[in-house]
Amino acid sequence: MKIIFLNQHFPPEVGAPQIRVYEVSKELMSRGHQVEVLTAFPHHPMGVIPEGYRGRFYMKEEYDGISVHRSWIYPSPKGSFWKRLMSYFSFTFSSFYSLAVSKKADVIICTSPPLFLGITGYVGSLFKRAKFVFNVADIWPESAVKLGLVKNKQFIALAEWLEMFLYKRSWKMAGATEGISAYMGEKSGRPHDSFMLPNGVNTDTFAPLEPDQELMDELNLHGKKVFAYTGTMGYAQGLDSILLVAEKVRDELPNVHFLFIGDGQEKEMLLSMKEEKKLHNVTFKDSVPVAMMPKVFSISDYSIVPLKNLEIFKGARPSKIFPALSTGTPVLYCGEGEAAELISSNACGAVAEPENVEAIAQQVRYLAELSEAEYRTLSENGRDFVIREYSWKRIVDDLLENIKDASSEREREAGSRG
Repeated sequence: MKIIFLNQHFPPEVGAPQIRVYEVSKELMSRGHQVEVLTAFPHHPMGVIPEGYRGRFYMKEEYDGISVHRSWIYPSPKGSFWKRLMSYFSFTFSSFYSLAVSKKADVIICTSPPLFLGITGYVGSLFKRAKFVFNVADIWPESAVKLGLVKNKQFIALAEWLEMFLYKRSWKMAGATEGISAYMGEKSGRPHDSFMLPNGVNTDTFAPLEPDQELMDELNLHGKKVFAYTGTMGYAQGLDSILLVAEKVRDELPNVHFLFIGDGQEKEMLLSMKEEKKLHNVTFKDSVPVAMMPKVFSISDYSIVPLKNLEIFKGARPSKIFPALSTGTPVLYCGEGEAAELISSNACGAVAEPENVEAIAQQVRYLAELSEAEYRTLSENGRDFVIREYSWKRIVDDLLENIKDASSEREREAGSRG
């Protein structure tokens, strides 16, 4: 099968959409399928296009054996909503060129957000006579409205119209969670055409390791019970509540240390908060390459995955859950809904009410005092769970089952036109 992925983000950037497209592409290619990725020049999260990509409109490269077409984007890391919108639209239009020079395809899988990229995916599917699969990782504009990021009523109405248009014009719809899949199926009136394409993990790369002594030395974490947050430090994570937890347990649990690794819009505020509260039990470190993440988990006793206390996040399945569990690192999930149920039902961590400082602190106390045998049980449960349900091999099996008719339908349609 010939497959095109249209995705604004791709490695060397780090993040859930980047990793998902990379890993799924590699697995598909290993099974003999043709894959091309159409993406923007690297720019996330700092909003700076690196040397080697800068000053170009388009380039084609081989990235770890994957054929990748990159086109221009206006990067906007911390600008206003309208600057971010300019960034979205710049790639929405520049990616038409990548579509024009890419090979024929049976399927175009287009990832949203940004929602507007669906325009490119749908139009591209028409002139390439390919099946259009709309892959939604975050329901937009609903999520942006509920987070208070979008307030213009005319713009919201236009975005909602485009959202419905893309659902109805798609051949299939793929959601990152059960909630998103159900939402798209209901809105489009075609629940049978909606399936789940979740975040997953490379269970070979993310495997349990002995603690990395060099990293332990660098961060001075010997003898500490480490609760680590890794990833984007944005508004949606509500990380200020975790710093308040660190303040609450600072004196009663002197062996507990909180490690934050990553960058994002809220990082400066969090650093100021750390200094203001004199949190000597908190360490910040800049983002690290994905290849280094297994080492980070090797020195982490627990992975903290928090979200703000908003109704929309009850349908979330944060991607950072799965690499942690795959390395045998139990998860403290500060949230409700689908992800909380996964952690609880598979006994691979603990769950606390989001942004509830006392509830989160109580779970930190509980986890910090587990016996070695109790900890090992959580660790082994998590590893077994992701191998069984969230390895990329399993996810690609499901994807191929849902798009297996694309090439035959395309040939039948071409024959009828002939």
